[in-house]
Amino acid sequence: MSEIVAVILAAGKSTRMKSSQSKVLHPLFGRAMIDYVLSSAREAGAKRFLVVIGHEGEAVKSALANEPNLEFVWQHDPQGTGHAVMVCEDHLKSHNGQTLVLAGDTPLLSSDSLKKLIEEQQKKSAACVIGSAITENNFGLGRIVRDNTTAFQKIVEQKDTTPEQAAITEINTGCYLFETVELLASLGKIDKSNSQGELYLTDCPGILLGENKTVLASACFSIDEAMGVNTRQHLAEVRQVLHQRGLERLMAEGVGIVNPSQVDIDPRATIGQDTIIHPFTMIEGEITIGANCVIGPHAVIRHTNIEEGTEIPPFTLLTQ
Repeated sequence: MSEIVAVILAAGKSTRMKSSQSKVLHPLFGRAMIDYVLSSAREAGAKRFLVVIGHEGEAVKSALANEPNLEFVWQHDPQGTGHAVMVCEDHLKSHNGQTLVLAGDTPLLSSDSLKKLIEEQQKKSAACVIGSAITENNFGLGRIVRDNTTAFQKIVEQKDTTPEQAAITEINTGCYLFETVELLASLGKIDKSNSQGELYLTDCPGILLGENKTVLASACFSIDEAMGVNTRQHLAEVRQVLHQRGLERLMAEGVGIVNPSQVDIDPRATIGQDTIIHPFTMIEGEITIGANCVIGPHAVIRHTNIEEGTEIPPFTLLTQ
């Protein structure tokens, strides 16, 4: 398997979040959202990372200072997603392998879906594979248009769709895997002849297809994974998904959660079998709670491990 470089787009502002902080640094259970993207890409097999920074770039560099194999690339005067990848050209031109392009504000991406994207590209020796998802709630999202043989034809943005295209339920997630040499060649051919006057990465698959290169769209993602965080509401919705996943994992492992809608439990927490979590309990941090404990109700545990068989009375606050 060839080495995979991941380009993480992290230069955006937090304009719609009404925040001076870099969007990708907004926390979800104590972790910056970009950290979730990096972790999933690592688990999928990426070995090297190019993080494209701009707004509050020094803060992003500082927050990720301890992450291995990261290189930071500045995007001054942003001119679209294509431009964001273009600024990485000097870092990519000697790379003999694939380039995975991901958005830093999509913390629900799973490593399993990224692995499927990689497997599809390698199986078909494709110049590009576009990660897609199926959803009826497709308004505002780029549509994957296929021909009458179901082969990928093009990506059409919402504002450019015909009524027939608007009804398409397969959407572009913004995740791509390119052969690096093909990516760089196609980037050199995109232009700003669009309504926004920007350089779009979405033009690259069409350019490659027009050169008779193999371009695929693979519906290996869920719509949750495509959820980019642009507003405070989006941030809360993503947090709820992460929280629900964590609760389901704990209950599957034998933890008793009396009322899942009335607790707040960090997904990083490890909790032993037959421990009972009563309502209005909050558990924060990457902590371990032993088996056969009783927690709460109305207990708050912050960054403090709990031994097996411990009973935490109601209205208890435990903090490091």
